[in-house]
Amino acid sequence: MIKVENITKVYGKKANRFEALSGVSFKIPEHSSVAIIGKSGSGKSTLMHLVSGLDSVSSGKVLIDDKDLSKMKRKELDYFRSHEMSFIFQSFFVRGNESCYENVSLPLEIAKVKRKNRKELILKALDSVDLLAKVKQKAKDLSGGQKQRLAIARAIVNSPKILFADEPTGNLDSNTGELIEELLFDYVKNNGATLIIVTHDKDLANKCDYYIEIKDGKIIDQSEETRIENANRYH
Repeated sequence: MIKVENITKVYGKKANRFEALSGVSFKIPEHSSVAIIGKSGSGKSTLMHLVSGLDSVSSGKVLIDDKDLSKMKRKELDYFRSHEMSFIFQSFFVRGNESCYENVSLPLEIAKVKRKNRKELILKALDSVDLLAKVKQKAKDLSGGQKQRLAIARAIVNSPKILFADEPTGNLDSNTGELIEELLFDYVKNNGATLIIVTHDKDLANKCDYYIEIKDGKIIDQSEETRIENANRYH
């Protein structure tokens, strides 16, 4: 389970001080999907960065399976992220001059998976997003939808328990977007994973098990299942 206890994120000091998130508390049950929704600038992406450990909280706690991310040393946190989490972004972030195979291999290299064990995992991931025929093709020659499918293959190749997706369909047409959504939800269903989607797409949010709505850095609405009882005691 993911548990977020009264987290606050502040940037800058004194006259330049900006509170991006304030007093945010919630929990995400295992093996579920949750949408973090809100308008641009509401704090959605900041929240994802804090929950995933890509950025550190100013105060409060982020607990994943009772492990406090803020108390992990850098190497420990890097190891935890590379083995337990993966990320998908709106802009794909694939390496254009490298092949599909090489792109999907990257997380396995970071996680120090032995070279002899990588091939089967890479081909399986590419096959799951219907890109096996493109295994040797350079990423720059793929369409936008294919690049996002490649990004998903790269994200799931090490079988993460938690998948973070930041506006994963934002740059895609509706038909391609629906295909990407199907791939993400299938992964959660088939692997018992947790999916956290940052989105302003209400249709996509409605497909998730739960939702958390952010405005001006605070939660203004959320599913009952994500509420923390007595959340005020953290304030």
